[in-house]
Amino acid sequence: QVQLVESGGGLVQTGDSLRLSCAASGLPFSSYNMGWVRQAPEKEREFVAVINWSGGRTYYADSVKGRFAISRDNAKNMVYLQMNTLKPEETAVYYCAADRRGPFATMKLVANEYDYWGQGTQVTVSS
Repeated sequence: QVQLVESGGGLVQTGDSLRLSCAASGLPFSSYNMGWVRQAPEKEREFVAVINWSGGRTYYADSVKGRFAISRDNAKNMVYLQMNTLKPEETAVYYCAADRRGPFATMKLVANEYDYWGQGTQVTVSS
């Protein structure tokens, strides 16, 4: 059974930083591209970042480029999202997501195309 468990969310002020973590189990983690997606209240899910199976390639939504960094530790089955200079409009539930197509697959840049999801962690940025 695939499980993705996010942690690290919370309430921060504008300009602060947070580091989200996602613990994965029940899947061949080192073979899967992993992404982060967020959903703000009354809005659709939005792609944030993706990292390929080896950790050698990453891609970001334009809105977070230069401020967010995705990384992974295949030995620990963990994926991370370092978020810097947070803005109030980035208040959302942040989800870890897995792409089950296996190694060498192209990275998915559309939120709803991922196959497995965590329960999400709330990030609230106050102004």
